[in-house]
Amino acid sequence: MSFSEKDLKQIAQRGSDITVINEQIENFKSGFPFMKVNRAATINDGMIRLEQDAIDQYIGLFEKESLKKRLLKFVPASGAASRMFKSLYSAKDEGKSDKSVDEFFNRLKDFAFYKSLGQYISGNENQQTLEALLTAKGLDYGNLPKGLLEFHKYNGFTRTAIEEHLVEGALYANNKGKVRLHFTVSPEHKKKFKTLISSVIKKYEEQYSVKYDISFSEQKASTDTIAVGLDNEPFRDNGGNLLFRPAGHGALLENLNDQNADVIFIKNIDNVVPDHLKSETITYKKALAGLLLDYQKQIFYFLKRLEKPAPSHYFVSKSIRFLRNNLNIEPPKGFRNWSPEEKLAFAKDKLNRPLRICGMVKNVGEPGGGPFWALNEDGSVSLQVVESAQFDMKNKKQKEIFETATHFNPVDLLCAVKDYKKEKFDLLKFRDPKTGFITEKSQSGKVLKAQELPGLWNGSMANWNTLFVEVPLITFNPVKTVNDLLRKEHQPA
Repeated sequence: MSFSEKDLKQIAQRGSDITVINEQIENFKSGFPFMKVNRAATINDGMIRLEQDAIDQYIGLFEKESLKKRLLKFVPASGAASRMFKSLYSAKDEGKSDKSVDEFFNRLKDFAFYKSLGQYISGNENQQTLEALLTAKGLDYGNLPKGLLEFHKYNGFTRTAIEEHLVEGALYANNKGKVRLHFTVSPEHKKKFKTLISSVIKKYEEQYSVKYDISFSEQKASTDTIAVGLDNEPFRDNGGNLLFRPAGHGALLENLNDQNADVIFIKNIDNVVPDHLKSETITYKKALAGLLLDYQKQIFYFLKRLEKPAPSHYFVSKSIRFLRNNLNIEPPKGFRNWSPEEKLAFAKDKLNRPLRICGMVKNVGEPGGGPFWALNEDGSVSLQVVESAQFDMKNKKQKEIFETATHFNPVDLLCAVKDYKKEKFDLLKFRDPKTGFITEKSQSGKVLKAQELPGLWNGSMANWNTLFVEVPLITFNPVKTVNDLLRKEHQPA
């Protein structure tokens, strides 16, 4: 693609890479291939179900080992709350009403933000209530990120979503009283996050006898992807400038890559519950962290032995059995005919990767990625989180595999991102660039095509070692619409 001097200057100012931009334009032209999925991962076939004795064992292991580890809770928190209020915007702007709007007004007093909202309302008029909730005339919730909204009501006080994460952090990401949290936020909301946290942090430090170390990062402009028209030529705004768009949560791989920790807990900002329902979340977070450390220890044992001069054929075979039976990696067809040197190289390559455990809940019809066995470019088969958009639904067999999934991914991840020499992996080397998404959007009345980077928990982690573990449904309570806050999982005991 030939760009003008003005274009090149704009690209340089963004910190973008011209080679990457050209690759993105090629992706628009050629499209992204569908994933080749072998089968759904189910209990005892790619997914672990922990019995109570195993849970107790892994919690004990985590509590012992975590004293020597640097822990971090990583929370993607830039999500705007505006989508939560879609039906309320229709009521405010167009006078449209539906069951969800009726439920909102009928149960208005059950929302944690009801008391705050009352400061801006003088009567019972619905329109005034909507203006006070959504606009700068009141709480301005329509223009805030989810993390800053009052989610839960307690006896005499309320908590925002971000405060619930502070509490969670103290309960499982706590190393000798030090709690590290990292929030990815939008630049325009960073100051408000900091203001809120500074106003409550002392209270939680005293309540839980901890010290918080809280950091923030923003999605990097350099990760934005170029937009094109339907002709796959770069889309330009009214001023003739190239248009770049945020590239989805896959862009946060850069933010994750910048973190320094031994165990990283990843959980979305809106997936929180009040205190009376937190116990199972805490239990499973600790158990999964213990499982992560146990597997990491085994992987390091094999790698250290394989790195020694001339490891025995027996030990190489033992390593490959571990890959098959424990890490769910099936070597390519014809693997048995490979030379001993090729088998050794394969074992070392597959073992020396970042490790993640993905909590999986039973499928209850929520949108999102699921756990599958998928074919990799090198011919091997491994566990992958695959989104519905990555399936070729016109292929009858692939559609059937998608429909047989018993679980889905609630974005409940634990990550180990250091190698056996205690050095950080460069996570950017372990993503699959062919797993992006193309969507149609509009700008100033014109249709354009946008591109999302490989998703943080699917394509961006495609070449990680992966374990799927069943977790209870109570650990998954996202808030997609404002009325989700009325569900019993978000209400007081």
